Amino acid sequence: MEARLFRTAALAALLLVSMGARFQSTNYIVDTADPRLAQQIAQAAEKYRHDLAIEWLGQAMPNWASPCMMTVQVGPNLGAGGATTFVFDRGEVFGWRMTIQGSAERIFDSVLPHEITHMIYATRFRRPLPRWADEGGATSMECASEKQKHRTMLMQFLRTGRGIAFSQLFAMTDYPRDVMPLYAEGYSLAEYLLQHGGRRKYVEFLDDGLKTNQWAAAVERHYGIGDLGTLQNTWLAWVRAGFPTAPAATAVAATAPQASPTDPRRPRPEPNLLYREPNDHRVVSASGAGMTPVTQTAASAMTPAPQATAPLVLPASGWRPSGVAAQPIGVASEPALPASAPQATEATRPPAMEPSKQMILQ
Repeated sequence: MEARLFRTAALAALLLVSMGARFQSTNYIVDTADPRLAQQIAQAAEKYRHDLAIEWLGQAMPNWASPCMMTVQVGPNLGAGGATTFVFDRGEVFGWRMTIQGSAERIFDSVLPHEITHMIYATRFRRPLPRWADEGGATSMECASEKQKHRTMLMQFLRTGRGIAFSQLFAMTDYPRDVMPLYAEGYSLAEYLLQHGGRRKYVEFLDDGLKTNQWAAAVERHYGIGDLGTLQNTWLAWVRAGFPTAPAATAVAATAPQASPTDPRRPRPEPNLLYREPNDHRVVSASGAGMTPVTQTAASAMTPAPQATAPLVLPASGWRPSGVAAQPIGVASEPALPASAPQATEATRPPAMEPSKQMILQ
């Protein structure tokens, strides 16, 4: 009898392991294969949610009405990345769902803080952010080796004419067809602004720009930089100088050890694109205007590009700082290479990695 009970218990345990495990905390329900890892991920997510909200907003966030469903795939050769789904509707945000993957190390030190930063922004602003600002701020929370990959890609893009002029970058509400420069340039610009004011000023700046849609004026009010052309020039000079760290820079320490930049892991999955879905449902924005629903994805997936030796340039943008003659932005004696024109993309198929999609109803 005891032997039969033992076999039954063993079979039940084996079945539970094969089906995966679930752990629920206050704001997250984590599904993954390892029960102990599910608990650790939920606890880490709660800590990031609390600590990063204080870093960005100055205070912790109240608990969500319903927890976020989180699906996690963990493996040493999985590219690190993820996507988070949520819905904006009449000033509310809900329907949280997250799908992430990577090594355990990258899950804890990069993917979780990246995706949870998206959630903090969504909870704070209750509307979509400009693509560069959302992805840039979230990427700033990744570990040092992952951020270095973005800097490496940016140098390559600027040397091959794939940089995005700030007049175009600040106007983008969708992902461009050539999406990787947006990720790299958005992260670098966010890092530059964060070094010159910290996270709370960054949030105040975004709040100002969202309310007025006058980004040049918001840059001047919050960073003392006269216009987007001047911002572009000073940022580009900072990039050429090797991304020096300003004394006022702030950082949140990762909660897990960092991996070597030479880790022989598979590349990250392709970044998620923007999806528009037909829907008769209309929502009211903060200003009271009805808008068309938009399905958006937010992910941290990027792959480093090799270094090049060409000069760092951006295309001429159609505007310039006051009193400066029209010329390409970059090294004055070297002509700017043509950039690929950013275009709004309506994806007709999902990325290779099956993501969850960040639902944003504008």
